[in-house]
Amino acid sequence: MAAWQTTHQSGTRVLITRGIRMLHKGWYSSAWCLLLTASLTGCTSIGPRSLSRDRFDYTTAISDSWKDQMLLNIVKIRYADAPVFLDVNSIISQYALDSAITLNSSWSSPKEGFGGGNIFGIGGIGRYFDRPTITFSPMTGEKFAQKLMNPIPPPALLSLIQTGFPIDIVFRLCIHAINGVQNRFGAGARARPADPEFYPLLERMRRVQIAGIMGMRMKKLDKEEASLELFFREKVDPAMEADILATRKVIGLDPHTNEFRVFYGSFSTSDKEVAILTRSVLEVIVDLASYIEVPEVHVAEQRVNPTLKDQQGASAPPIPLIRIHSSQEKPLDAFIAIPYRGYWFWIDDKDLPSKRLFSSLMFVFTLTETESKEGAPIVTIPVGG
Repeated sequence: MAAWQTTHQSGTRVLITRGIRMLHKGWYSSAWCLLLTASLTGCTSIGPRSLSRDRFDYTTAISDSWKDQMLLNIVKIRYADAPVFLDVNSIISQYALDSAITLNSSWSSPKEGFGGGNIFGIGGIGRYFDRPTITFSPMTGEKFAQKLMNPIPPPALLSLIQTGFPIDIVFRLCIHAINGVQNRFGAGARARPADPEFYPLLERMRRVQIAGIMGMRMKKLDKEEASLELFFREKVDPAMEADILATRKVIGLDPHTNEFRVFYGSFSTSDKEVAILTRSVLEVIVDLASYIEVPEVHVAEQRVNPTLKDQQGASAPPIPLIRIHSSQEKPLDAFIAIPYRGYWFWIDDKDLPSKRLFSSLMFVFTLTETESKEGAPIVTIPVGG
């Protein structure tokens, strides 16, 4: 009995050993392939493949959020609400791909009355993480004053015109007056119509700009002043010559001088100076807010001032700088639409002039950019293994 038990135990050891070897031989190659595949997956970088996709998505998201924020603040200013601007300082995107493989097996020896067999299992887990870190900062204090409340430097406006922006749109949007000839302004108690000479002056200046008769060369003296030289072609048709002379006469320039000093101010002290009283970005936004077609019920309830209408120009009333509509229902074909006080305020996607002017506000913002000593916020990003 003892010998049989010993033999049986010895045989059991052999069976177990052989069973493990057989099991090892059966799944060794499959497990090795699976481990190799997992290791290759872990070595493959997912960052480069995500770059173009995420860069496009973040660019679109930033653009759309900037438009929403700008239109909302324009509407809020019209309703005497406080505007709030948030800058996107940085976007840091982290990617992680985790993978794990689990192996388990068991073996049982057949016994009398019981069945036996081998059990073997292979499992895998894969996890993908995308952890963007986006930092915002409210525009307050010195930054708010510099970017929104400081007047736009006249040389910056002239540079904008030199790049091809229409001079009539730039002046209607960004100046209060040129040599005392005043522009329209639609801000509450300061609301006023334009001087009768203002719109005809811009029409002449625009025709001269389109014809390419006038050239400009700017010599920057300091942050706010510049020496500007105006050049005209010698041979021009009588209509253009009349526009040039009329422009000089309205703003009081010497008809025989081609070089003028440009500076920030309301009035010039000689006929060889051009004083441009520019607006701040905040004043630009306030004036644009006056063009909003607010609901009549809000005007009747004195929640908002009525829209200031432009007076008759030389041939017809000037086209509004921008058209911002309002409706109770969300528009179906809008370039941009935001909800406010139970209404939707929106710009029609088919209104190309309004779309262009709204998008040009980004360029107006950049005109007031100054070098800042304030560094970007420090963000600590954990590096995982």
